[in-house]
Amino acid sequence: AMAALSGLASALESYRGRDRLIRTLGYCCQLVGGVLVEQSGQGRRGGALLAVSSQLSGCRTILRLFDDAAMFVYTKQYGLGAEEEDILVRCVSVLGNLADQLYYPCEHIAWAADAKILHVDSARWWVLSTAFWGLSLLLGIVRSLWVVLKLRQQLRSPAAAVTRPHSQRSRSARGAVEARIQSELMTLLSNLADLANAVHWLPPGFLWAGRFPPWLVGLLGTISSLLSVFQAARASG
Repeated sequence: AMAALSGLASALESYRGRDRLIRTLGYCCQLVGGVLVEQSGQGRRGGALLAVSSQLSGCRTILRLFDDAAMFVYTKQYGLGAEEEDILVRCVSVLGNLADQLYYPCEHIAWAADAKILHVDSARWWVLSTAFWGLSLLLGIVRSLWVVLKLRQQLRSPAAAVTRPHSQRSRSARGAVEARIQSELMTLLSNLADLANAVHWLPPGFLWAGRFPPWLVGLLGTISSLLSVFQAARASG
């Protein structure tokens, strides 16, 4: 129990760890609140949880005001990708980084417009930021699908077989590839859940935009958040 508490405290010391917790709590509140709102006699409790979810979402929006520099450094470091990477992965990653980089200023302008700091139409900028987020997620899905296909080909290829198929080195190499496949599949599921929500937040008339009830938005966001938390926990050992 103390080890788990220490791990949680350590995670919360970092910005990314705290953001994952706030995101998970926010979507969980939206899920439970949305369910309660649809039940007779539970509207007040549900509304309170939805209000908490909105506050947590606003908290994350304000914290993202300071993310541009970190995103720029990451984009610059990645550049056009390493030469040994697959060309499709490199192209999709570069486009995804560009979409992420453009997402932040659009959201900042939308936030500033809502706060009456800038006198512009915030709705347009919220739509634009959501569109860039959706594009980034779509590119991430394409990347994960391609990587999973390539890794599965690698496991099935004759070149993957070694002289001693049951050797410790062979099992270790195969386990590493399988672990990466699992990680990519979790990223894929997380991005799919987020993309469904991103489309929902676009202007009505585009696919299923505006059609999700609050509980469904909360469910998809909770799934995405928990997958992200699990991956972070596994990466940290």
